[in-house]
Amino acid sequence: MFETLERLPADPILGLSAACAADPNPDKIDLTVGVYKDESGQTPVFNAIQRAQEALTEREVTKAYLPQVGDGNYITGIRELLLGAGHAALAAERVSSVQAPGGCGALRIGAEVIKAANPQAKVWLSQPTWPNHIPLIGSVGLEFKEYRYYDAANHAVDFEGMLEDLAAAQAGDVLLLHGCCHNPCGADLSPEQWQALATLAADKGLLPFIDTAYQGMGVGLEEDAFGIRHFADALPEVLVAASNSKNMGLYRERTGAIVFTGRDRDAAEVFSSQATKAARRIYSMPPAHGAILAGMVLSDSALNGSWREELAAMCERINAVRAMLADKLGAATGEDFSFIRRESGMFSFLGLSPEQVDRLREEFSVYMVGSSRVNVAGVNSGNVDYLASAVAAVL
Repeated sequence: MFETLERLPADPILGLSAACAADPNPDKIDLTVGVYKDESGQTPVFNAIQRAQEALTEREVTKAYLPQVGDGNYITGIRELLLGAGHAALAAERVSSVQAPGGCGALRIGAEVIKAANPQAKVWLSQPTWPNHIPLIGSVGLEFKEYRYYDAANHAVDFEGMLEDLAAAQAGDVLLLHGCCHNPCGADLSPEQWQALATLAADKGLLPFIDTAYQGMGVGLEEDAFGIRHFADALPEVLVAASNSKNMGLYRERTGAIVFTGRDRDAAEVFSSQATKAARRIYSMPPAHGAILAGMVLSDSALNGSWREELAAMCERINAVRAMLADKLGAATGEDFSFIRRESGMFSFLGLSPEQVDRLREEFSVYMVGSSRVNVAGVNSGNVDYLASAVAAVL
């Protein structure tokens, strides 16, 4: 029967990364896949995670399934990380969380429960957004609408356009937001804009669905959670899809959670029951290893302190690379790249045309997505001059 199938094209980002890996040019630069890289170009394992892994190896006595909601330390810790340990919603026991296979699994489980609650809900996405949002959420049958978000000419959030577009949203619709470090543009909402959106969502009866994969990699752990915490204060229902792939380096361990803040304890329990039923249909039981490690780091004061220091250093490096890249590109091209400094997290659009991006790849072995979205963390002191001169050449 499979002779009827057609070969599908490679993922546009993963395919580029594979092409870069096969490129023999010793000066090649991979700015495609969104994984953190240190100054040497490696994606390191956190020391706190290594120590937790060593302790787990010594004490682990079973590989039996986790509970359906996930590892206890992890699901408690992720709630407190997102909301803050003293948040009123936690004290009122109106928060529930279910572990999922990474942020992708969390998005899919959230979509399943939204579909069960309101099959007619439309999901409002930023333009642009992370491309995988559409297949992950749309696979349950929900429809999409777009709102303006990124002003490419000014390299900033088009908040006025965003509000104009969201005026058409209806009660029961879903407002999908990036918690921080917007992927792919790096332009984040200000605290005042978060507050205005919370008012809009409350007035229109919208359900906020916040995707957060980079907490601690923009400004800091607390600052990057501002939007989530404000929405949980201001609205009766908020969904958060959280990932620890980046901020704990647990990429291949697929560690994430869907976190629900509801009107009361009963609503939180109802959501948890729906989420675990959806998980049972899709993947049955949650993966254990990464969540246990993350739970250990979040619940042990020594490991937690070590992790926070490492994450702060990672954030500091990303912001330093942004400043270096802006300066080097400006000096090489004579153009203004200062917007790179103002953005947050690992991603920025360089503002190049698809043809210029093609030339970078073909003539200089510099690999980036056709939109000119780059992973800033792939830049270091050893390749930034070559990158800047290549960009200058295609400009």
